[in-house]
Amino acid sequence: MKKLLTYFMQGLVLVAPIVITIYIVFLIFNFIDGILRNQLESWFGYTIPGLGLLIIVGLITVLGYVGQSIVSSPFKTLADQLLKKAPLLQVIYSSLVDLFSAFVGKEKKFNRPVLVEINKENNLWKIGFVTQKSMVEMGMEGLVAVYFPHSYNFSGELYMITAAAVKPLDMPPSEAMKFVVSGGVTRVN
Repeated sequence: MKKLLTYFMQGLVLVAPIVITIYIVFLIFNFIDGILRNQLESWFGYTIPGLGLLIIVGLITVLGYVGQSIVSSPFKTLADQLLKKAPLLQVIYSSLVDLFSAFVGKEKKFNRPVLVEINKENNLWKIGFVTQKSMVEMGMEGLVAVYFPHSYNFSGELYMITAAAVKPLDMPPSEAMKFVVSGGVTRVN
């Protein structure tokens, strides 16, 4: 009976990540595709799976092109003027813009993985990402800003750390992030 339970647990370890990943992808696909499903069904008289997703991806891509090449500057100016009247919204909006541009924009911020010595006495180290090379503007000479993502979560903490306690990691940023988010379980290639 104990051996049967061991085989079941091993099978669960093999199957669960695959099934959960497929399920999450299905939910995301179904949600995005479903945004236009009723409208497209009324136009064509039947459902075409994936058409809503293709239209939405296409529209976002076209908006990205138009926004970058034609309307970017006037739109940002108008948005800044409107947001100055609502300071709380300005904080939320600018934080979201910075967050998205940190991951996918021209100024990717999570591209410098580092190893930081947190506690010399216990030889405790933590993986993070340098987001600011210098904190002089904030009156913190000799410090750098390092973001530490949490494991099994999409949140993190930001520390100001002595530059001498930071060592660059020779690994792709995506691998470092995957390693940290997985709690160190993922193998590093």
